[in-house]
Amino acid sequence: MHLAEVNIGRVLGGPDDPRMADFYGNLARVNALAERMPGFVWRLQDDTGDSAMALHWPGDPTMSVNMSVWESAEALGRFVFQTVHRNIYARKHDFFEAPDRPSFVLWWVEPGHIPTLDEAKARLDHYRAHGPSEQAFGWADLDEAKAWLERRCA
Repeated sequence: MHLAEVNIGRVLGGPDDPRMADFYGNLARVNALAERMPGFVWRLQDDTGDSAMALHWPGDPTMSVNMSVWESAEALGRFVFQTVHRNIYARKHDFFEAPDRPSFVLWWVEPGHIPTLDEAKARLDHYRAHGPSEQAFGWADLDEAKAWLERRCA
């Protein structure tokens, strides 16, 4: 199984806002790095192919979305926490409003499956309503999610 992720957030300003210079200035570089990482499968992109910043969360056009698929949790983890991405991630509160509920979720997908925004929204809504489960989980639940997957595939 592959691992899908989605995270949403309301940016604090547009590309011309000085507070956002580091975020927008690194967006293309970080996205290109993701695509070169071992284990990368797919990422949501807008019509420019550059990023998904022009795409919005279903039901909330003010919410930006990032979604990708990876061959494994380890591959995603290497990208998120062991590349330049970690520097931007560590500063997320400089660029995005602080969420009042979970804004990130992981779930398993069959190889070759490309999730839709509606599917991602359903997974995040499930996670918000029910907590971690086989349907949707967070970083802290990854070991248990791997066990669920092993039992399901056995």
